[in-house]
Amino acid sequence: MKGWIINSINGLFILLFTYTASSKLYALRQFRFVLHMSPLLKDYSRLLSVGVPVIELCIAVLLFIPATAKAGMTAGVSLLLLFTAYIIYMITTDPNLPCSCGGVIQQLSWKQHIVFNLFFIAAGSLAIWMGRKRNTKQ
Repeated sequence: MKGWIINSINGLFILLFTYTASSKLYALRQFRFVLHMSPLLKDYSRLLSVGVPVIELCIAVLLFIPATAKAGMTAGVSLLLLFTAYIIYMITTDPNLPCSCGGVIQQLSWKQHIVFNLFFIAAGSLAIWMGRKRNTKQ
């Protein structure tokens, strides 16, 4: 049962990061423009506009390979924590800035995005915890 839960969460993360990376790369110019509008990120918008989707795709690959899935989940949860902190910063400084996410996720409000991210952070943390528990019982 634990293996099924962990694999399901890994699958959700693979879908999430593949989808968001693809959406950002598809609309790369728009993604870079939105990043440039952020006072915190504008100096790094060119690097981040390519770097973030590449990191997301790397995480998806890590999650897909059983030997690196644990590292991929840790990286995925870490990236989501960092992004959630950024969203909180955005809400407190300028809640009118557009979301730089791609596709359907871009339609979420900042607060909805936080809830969305917290769900994935909780699910990913559960998978990491279950993986540790499973490894210690063997």
